[in-house]
Amino acid sequence: MSDFVLDASVTLAWLVDRPVAPYAARVRQALANGARAMVPTLWRVEVPNGLVVAERRGILSPSDTTLAVQKLELLLRQSIDSAAESVSLRRVLSSARQYRLTAYDACYLDLAHEQRLPLATLDRRLREAALLAGVGLLP
Repeated sequence: MSDFVLDASVTLAWLVDRPVAPYAARVRQALANGARAMVPTLWRVEVPNGLVVAERRGILSPSDTTLAVQKLELLLRQSIDSAAESVSLRRVLSSARQYRLTAYDACYLDLAHEQRLPLATLDRRLREAALLAGVGLLP
């Protein structure tokens, strides 16, 4: 059973940001201490996209990106569960409209709502939407 839904913003903060935001570091520590995260299928595309963008901008080298992917693969085996359910197009569209989110962020919000799990995100707009939707935030 998962303890929270993990947004790509937090994951990318571990791998790209220097220094790592204190909130992202706390979430990573929670996983190291045995917590489990759930991610939508989208996460498996969104995170590599963030890494390749960081590489193109000269923030990460190709070897940095390769190492980041190796770390993520280990984390996926140990601490991260992928949501098995498919994404409801209507629900994502509705949430994106209602909370003025991207469809990507609406996927994380909807997963947290469905699973009754708190959300771990650094995205200000997604945090605000979670509060409005009655979805808890991981402290």
